[in-house]
Amino acid sequence: MGSSPLFAQQIKGKIFDAHSKEPIVGVTVKIKNGNVGTVTDAMGAFSIPSTTATIVISAIGYQTVEIPAQTALQVALEPSVSELQQVVVTASREAQKRTEAPVAIAKLSNQLLNDTKPVNIYELINKAPGVVMLNLNNEQHGMSIRQPLTLNSYFLYMEDGVPIRPMGLFNHNALIEQNIFAISNVEVVKGPASSLYGPEAVGGAINFITHRPTAVPTAKIGLQADQFGYQRVQYSAGGMLTKHFGVYAGGFVARQRNSWLTTTDFDKTALNARLEYKISDKTQLINTWSYNNYDSQMGGSLDSIAYYSRTYRSVADFTYRRVKALRSRLTLEHRWNDRSETTVTGFYRYNDYPMQPTFRITWRTGATTAAGEINNTIFSSYGLIAQHSQKFDFLNSKLLVGATADYSPVNYLAYQTELNPILRADRRSVERYEFVRERPDLKVGNYEANVLSTGYYAQLDVRPLPQLLLTLGGRFDRMSFDYTNFLDNTSGVRAYQQLTPKIGLTYDLGQGKGLYANYSQGFAPPSVTAVFRRRTTPAPNGDLFFYNLQPARFDNVEMGGWASLLNNKLYVDAAVYQMNGYDELLSVRLPDNSTDSRSAGRTLHRGVEFGLTYKPNKEWLVRAGGAHSIHRFVEFVLSERTADVVKNVNGFDMPSAPRFRSNTEIFYKPRWFKGFRVAVEWQYLSPWFTNQVNTSRYDDRTAFGLQGMSLLNIRTGYEWKGVEVFVNVLNATDELYTNNVTRGNAATDRATFTPGSPRTFVMGIQYNFVGKK
Repeated sequence: MGSSPLFAQQIKGKIFDAHSKEPIVGVTVKIKNGNVGTVTDAMGAFSIPSTTATIVISAIGYQTVEIPAQTALQVALEPSVSELQQVVVTASREAQKRTEAPVAIAKLSNQLLNDTKPVNIYELINKAPGVVMLNLNNEQHGMSIRQPLTLNSYFLYMEDGVPIRPMGLFNHNALIEQNIFAISNVEVVKGPASSLYGPEAVGGAINFITHRPTAVPTAKIGLQADQFGYQRVQYSAGGMLTKHFGVYAGGFVARQRNSWLTTTDFDKTALNARLEYKISDKTQLINTWSYNNYDSQMGGSLDSIAYYSRTYRSVADFTYRRVKALRSRLTLEHRWNDRSETTVTGFYRYNDYPMQPTFRITWRTGATTAAGEINNTIFSSYGLIAQHSQKFDFLNSKLLVGATADYSPVNYLAYQTELNPILRADRRSVERYEFVRERPDLKVGNYEANVLSTGYYAQLDVRPLPQLLLTLGGRFDRMSFDYTNFLDNTSGVRAYQQLTPKIGLTYDLGQGKGLYANYSQGFAPPSVTAVFRRRTTPAPNGDLFFYNLQPARFDNVEMGGWASLLNNKLYVDAAVYQMNGYDELLSVRLPDNSTDSRSAGRTLHRGVEFGLTYKPNKEWLVRAGGAHSIHRFVEFVLSERTADVVKNVNGFDMPSAPRFRSNTEIFYKPRWFKGFRVAVEWQYLSPWFTNQVNTSRYDDRTAFGLQGMSLLNIRTGYEWKGVEVFVNVLNATDELYTNNVTRGNAATDRATFTPGSPRTFVMGIQYNFVGKK
């Protein structure tokens, strides 16, 4: 049968995000008032029969547009105002509507990233409701998601769904190995995600989505600097080299000299690249590369005398942290049909991590000698992730199954150094330390291990009712390692394994409102290095190492809901959760400033989280989020010695656990001054206890006279014809505050403070090029 003249020609085009310029997959393109249409492919391209009628373009997460028919179309879609329409990938390892995920999840968009112009990742992560990323200076950090402000291994950091580090080798500073100028958006899952992603995804998981090749040619080059000696050159470029092959690359070179805190010079080079090749309409190949080279002095913490006098002088000028990290993945995606899809990913990691850290310096009050440490961790990883999803007609269900394998040989060496403490007049505190010599003969840790982690997971989504989505999932993980501990000349094999189930449901109440609930478990084995570091003091049974550390387990129950109100101008969501921890691994600070690892019998984590977005018009946007939470010891024996006054802390608050946290921001983009923007952000943490026996508390007054940590940030910028200038004022009221304060449990122990930066002016200029084809 021959074609009529009406359909002899085709209208071709591409659809992309108005901000990131990334192609949008699965956009519906239809002829208005007709039944002719199609969807965009992986490159955002489409083709429909020629017509003179209006074309309607719609996609989940974007505003629907109607445009006149043309021979060739390039359409930039604006993201939807309503967060209900967001598409997320981390909640189920596949793209799905936010409202179909029975978890608390926050998406930090590309537009928010561009408006923030962050120097460090914490500036972005802290905008996720209820989440706090500690800034420990020079990109060093801690994290808090349904946990106290902590450095523990209860969070999973991923890049495009692949863990940045292997299981058992967590480092709380792993995001140093991240390139903020190659990120498209970030998704934060709150609560255990072990049923899909395995161990360490206990408090939550953060997935950094790298920037795809852009649908049109793009390039950026810019400079950022502050008055304290930080300078950065940043760049990116992307586009489609052919109809089937696209590339995006971005990175930066940063340096800092003579900052407000002495001994904090650092250099960092970061580069990411992503290549995508469309083999056919059903098959795509993705290759990503990430390289980070970081070399930093470690300013460390201050005692109370230096902190409260604003004497920002480091106690040591010889400490350092260095990182060389390389990651790559190759992913094959194949869509068998509209109901079936398979993904296979192979990945590689290399990490070399030498340091002489400030936090390993040990000194007893009044002593004339002190000790430090030099250590180095080197590992390589070879891994595979395979996944298949299948949709069924029965109850409109979908089954997801997958398997992971990660083999990571690791070498670790740590030994002491001799230091000379220069004491203050009271002889109860140290003004600074002098380096004397290395002591490689006094080893703290020295081992080799081959870590093999395997996991098998499945998740079933069914709809017993049109409004009800039921999710059943589970994962079995096993981490084993054959090892040689050169300190006690032992070899062997150790293994940890766990089945982690999950059940969840979402119920659509209609008119933009819904509820969800879930029960999930989390599982975190002890880190390999924690097992093989020599104890500061022998255990009661005489053990010199932590061979008997048990995996931490968590049971989590939560309920939540969302609502879109005022004609979709107001979006609110909330969640209430309780997470019970068993054998949670904690660090106990000893009198000489060293730490000992111990497993708490039981802990309680309970809280309410909330998020709000209000956009009354195109000029104003208000974003707010926070949490009220309790983190408490239920059963934790601190000491079995009869001489100690406090033997357990049952019922005590965990240290570094503020009851309330919030982050609020108001954006203004005036229509009468196109290209201009200004935002005011307020971050708040209520007071918290600084030790486990609750005898010391951080409750200083900061911005607005509030106790705890209260900070004000102001960000403004202007873009004209691709040239963008911006100024960010961080800690605008110049508060004295700390990002982390700790104290031992003994009455004679003194607090140490990691100071936050004084008022900082970050200034930048950037040129943004966008081509037409």
